[in-house]
Amino acid sequence: MASFIAKQMVGDQLKSVKGAMGDKEDEEKPEGEEGEDPEITAARLEAEEKRKEKHRKMEEEREEMRQSIRDKYGLKKKVKEEEEPLADPGRVGRKKKTPAELAAEQNAEEEDEDEFAKFPSNLSELTSKVSEMPSKLAQGVSDVTSKCVLQ
Repeated sequence: MASFIAKQMVGDQLKSVKGAMGDKEDEEKPEGEEGEDPEITAARLEAEEKRKEKHRKMEEEREEMRQSIRDKYGLKKKVKEEEEPLADPGRVGRKKKTPAELAAEQNAEEEDEDEFAKFPSNLSELTSKVSEMPSKLAQGVSDVTSKCVLQ
């Protein structure tokens, strides 16, 4: 256990010394596709094209099968609605409203306020109707009882 800890401490110091001297092996090793053989890169691109073509053909076959099923059962194809791409792709949440939408919303709010402004003038009418309701109800009950005969 002690040898492991010592090796870890000395190993870190050795790495820092190697980095200061400039290790030639690290500089010669290119990373990524830059150092790959052009033949390998061409083979990789060709394989990618084959894969894409294979998937395109499979999707066409699937779409033909879907269409035959739609025709057989008389179904309609769903149309995907294209959404507007967000102006800022990193943005989370809903899109901003357009000026036309804001104006329509404001007009709707003004109409609602107008209806509430009319309400107090109708308040006297409402109170009179509410006070008349018990008398109308009593009259309706008496009409019903007079028409009904208990045996």
